Amino acid sequence: MNIAILTFEGFNEIDSFVSHHILNRVEVSDWKVAITCPSETVRSTNGVQVHAQQPLEFANDADAVLFGGSPRSREIVEDSTIMSRLKLDPRRQLIGSQCAGAWFLAKLGLLASQPVCTNLRSRPALETIGIRVLDRPFVASGNVASAGGCLASPYLAAWVILRLLGRETAETALSTVAPVGEKRQYVAGVLGVVSPFVTADAERVAVAR
Repeated sequence: MNIAILTFEGFNEIDSFVSHHILNRVEVSDWKVAITCPSETVRSTNGVQVHAQQPLEFANDADAVLFGGSPRSREIVEDSTIMSRLKLDPRRQLIGSQCAGAWFLAKLGLLASQPVCTNLRSRPALETIGIRVLDRPFVASGNVASAGGCLASPYLAAWVILRLLGRETAETALSTVAPVGEKRQYVAGVLGVVSPFVTADAERVAVAR
């Protein structure tokens, strides 16, 4: 399984690195998580330069795609030379966003009438184009999810693991990064937020069948 962490110029380090780290705690032989960028290198809003592990096109065939946030996200989604390289399909892929990464979900037409979670800076502008923004850390519907607030990254990572590999694997991955002395409470808290959406999706599929 391939997971692409889409990381653009001006990226927020915590958005990309936290999800990347948690997802890499999964010990499955064919599990590959990659920082995926539109250029060979990108620089964060705080000046941290990273080398792409995979080109942007890696996302098109990935099992899960997560858009990290950037103060430049609203600008980047208007760059056709970047956006034309993305050929995503929510029918076969899990697609999520972190904070300002919600601009990508909106631009790619992945939200429809679905609400989104984002950061406080992005919220007003998203609402002006008709996107309903929730005052919550995480929301998901079907194969599309979003998280709001930098420290909501674990919710997005947990959602991917839950959907692809199940609860036990998600608990193990989260436990390895949880604060010492608070592991049980921390894992329960994250999964308590995310699990209801996964359960609701499973129930909808069962009804459809």
